[in-house]
Amino acid sequence: MKCKLLPATMFLAAMAVAAMGPGRSDAPPESVVPPVQPSQPATGAAWPTSRSPEPDAPGSAAGQPAAVGQAVLRILPASEADPATFLWQARPLVIFADTAADPAFIEQLKRLERDPAALIARDVVVITDTDPAANSAWRQQLHPRGFSLVLLDKDGQVKQRKPSPWTVREISRAIDKFPLRRQEIGRAGVLP
Repeated sequence: MKCKLLPATMFLAAMAVAAMGPGRSDAPPESVVPPVQPSQPATGAAWPTSRSPEPDAPGSAAGQPAAVGQAVLRILPASEADPATFLWQARPLVIFADTAADPAFIEQLKRLERDPAALIARDVVVITDTDPAANSAWRQQLHPRGFSLVLLDKDGQVKQRKPSPWTVREISRAIDKFPLRRQEIGRAGVLP
């Protein structure tokens, strides 16, 4: 029995039609994301339970349940996340803005939600702070002005500050250069 290989475009078209299901030939296919297993905290301590972003928050995925067993990028408001909680457990990616309507803030959340797997694999937790008046512990520690993206390593040290949105790929590459991440890669023997 011979096996024929389809050209990539025909294969993708066939997959799109199959994803639409019967009777939905005019509807766009739904994106399919394979489940990702997150790294667990080294000490076995539980991370704080994440909650979904507010339903009216820009880029919110509230109301869209994750598939069973699928890891979800944790996005927490600054008021519910104590910096000490993440020490040696996760890499906080803190996104500051003066308001949730800031276009850079909205764009950054969209970029993160588009491809969260690389961030989940690197133990990233996203902290959002759009209320300067609240003067959260994150604001007191990091002193942002306007939109700011601040990436910390597991040791609590600031590794990157950016005044504009970054892609998941840029964030992942920056993390992979951190000394602690290099040690993790060395212990695991592979780059996720």
